[in-house]
Amino acid sequence: MTRPVVAVTVGQAHYRRMFSDAALADLAAAAEVVHHPGDDPASKQDLLDVLAGADACITSWGVAPLDADVVAAAPRLRHLAHMGGSVKRFVSAAVWERGMRVTSASISLARDVAETTLGLMIVGRKRIWPLANHVRDGGWRDSPVWDRWDARELSRSTVGLIGVGNVGRHVIELLAGFETNILVADPYFAHDEARRLGVERVELTELMELSDVVSIHAPGTDETRQMVDAELLGRLSDGAVLINTARGSIIDESALVNELATGRIFAFLDVTDPEPPAPDSPLRRLENVVVTPHIAGCIENCHRMGELAVEEVRRGLAGEPAVNEVRPEMLDRIA
Repeated sequence: MTRPVVAVTVGQAHYRRMFSDAALADLAAAAEVVHHPGDDPASKQDLLDVLAGADACITSWGVAPLDADVVAAAPRLRHLAHMGGSVKRFVSAAVWERGMRVTSASISLARDVAETTLGLMIVGRKRIWPLANHVRDGGWRDSPVWDRWDARELSRSTVGLIGVGNVGRHVIELLAGFETNILVADPYFAHDEARRLGVERVELTELMELSDVVSIHAPGTDETRQMVDAELLGRLSDGAVLINTARGSIIDESALVNELATGRIFAFLDVTDPEPPAPDSPLRRLENVVVTPHIAGCIENCHRMGELAVEEVRRGLAGEPAVNEVRPEMLDRIA
C-alpha cells in the first residue's frame, strides 16, 4: 500500500526553530515526507515543485500562498496544516473549492503570547520600567516619581481583556492564581461562556473605566480598526496599564500618543501601526511606553506549533477530527 506524502514547505533554516526531533519522527512515521530543499520558506515556484505529489502540506510564516495555480498543480492535496497566527494570507478560494482541510497551530502560539502578556501585567503593575529608570537616574522611593508610579500588585487587580479568542482564554487560565477580577469585552463571547470561565462580560466603555490593566487580544479586522480611540483611551483611570500584543491597527495611534503625553497611563506595545514605528514616532521617545519588536509569540522555540501541526497532519490522514480546524466562514473574525 502506497503511503501518503506530506510536504514540508517552511525552509531548512527554520527546522530547528519549528520542529522538535520527536515531531519530525512522528511525521516520518505517519507518511513519506518531502522537504522543500531551500533554506528560505517556499516561493510559489517552490510550491509548484514540492506539492505536485503531496497529500498534505505544512506551512508557516513566509511561505507563498496556495493560490489557484498552486492548488491546480497539486491534484492530491487535501490537507494544509499551518504554523502561525493566521491562515488568511496562505489560503485562496481554490483551497476551499477543493474542500481542503485547513488547520492552524495558532492555539499553541497563543500560549506564548498569553505568557508574555502575563509577564507584562506583573511588570506593569509593579511599575518596573519607570521605577528602574528612576533608580538608574539616582532616585529612590522618596520622590514625585514614586508618588506617580507607586508599585502595586497584579493580585486582586481588575483586568480587562478586549477579545477572548485563543490568547484571551489562555490569559484567563494564567490569571487563575492571582485572584483578579476579570472583565471581558467581545461581541462573539457568550454570557454563558463568561460565567463558565468565571469572568464578567461588559461593554467596552465599562471595561476601560474599571480596569487597572487593559490587554488587547482582538483580531485586526476592518471591524476592529482603530476601535480603541481617543474617547475610550480617555476613560482609562490614572495609572492604568494598557497592553497590546494583538494588532497595532486596533488602537488609534495618534490618540494613544496624545493620551500618553498626559502622563496618566503606561503602555506596553508589542505591535504598532505601522510596524515598525516611524523613526520619529513619539512612541520611541515617550517615557511611559515600552515598544517591543513583535516578540510576544514564540521566537526561537516554536516546537509546540510544530508538534501540533504534525498531529493535525496525522489526524487528517487517519480520518480523525482536527484539533483546530479553520473553515471559510471563520475568516472574517481572523486577523
